[in-house]
Amino acid sequence: CRQLFRSPSMPSSIIRPILKRIDRPQDKDTPVKTKRRKSVAGTPSAEAAAEPKAWLLRSRSFSHEEIENLLANDHQELIGDFSKVYLLQTVEGKHQDLKYISPEMMVAVLTGQYSSLIESCVIVDCRYPYEYEGGHIKGAVNLPMEQDVEEFLLKKPIVPFDASKRVIVIFHCEFSSERGPRMCRFVREKDRACNEYPHLHYPELYVLKGGYREFFPQYQTHCEPQDYRPMHHEDFKDDLRKFRLKSR
Repeated sequence: CRQLFRSPSMPSSIIRPILKRIDRPQDKDTPVKTKRRKSVAGTPSAEAAAEPKAWLLRSRSFSHEEIENLLANDHQELIGDFSKVYLLQTVEGKHQDLKYISPEMMVAVLTGQYSSLIESCVIVDCRYPYEYEGGHIKGAVNLPMEQDVEEFLLKKPIVPFDASKRVIVIFHCEFSSERGPRMCRFVREKDRACNEYPHLHYPELYVLKGGYREFFPQYQTHCEPQDYRPMHHEDFKDDLRKFRLKSR
């Protein structure tokens, strides 16, 4: 049998020594690198020959709420003069450049839950006088025109007696969609113009989300009179036309 598989040009006396496996040196210091044995993937020999695995730290999974809290704490926006963060919790609104508060937050302010931090809260009702007279938030001042709000807030600015407390201003109209936000921007613009940057008389401005239309059905007891008169009331068409002309 051995003769059948022997090469004609190779002597029979050296067949077996040539086919015998040569033992590789086991000395670790040898400069000769041993070749890795070929093995089928998944076999014990293949696993033993695999590269050593690096140590990995197990990652921690955060819930959606935890991620939101981390982002909020990491990127707290400062008030207009950059002296501190906004005191009241804000919500998303129509205009991204303004800070909105919910009706619930407004009630928290009205009921004195922030009295230790707020010395004065000015609620500016930007609706027309006939709307205001038909029902408004208790303590709100009716300033429908730019000259009205400039006279009330900027001619003689409201300054806190206690420097550690704040003066905040909250604007709203019927829906807090146009008139309230526009007046809020106007006050900030005028305030910037009469102060050296970044100082402001009123660095903390808010807009009541949803306006009086959303506030009244939920908190009628905080309104006087406890009623709601819309801008497009049938009995006040002439007043609406007059104030629209004045506001232009």
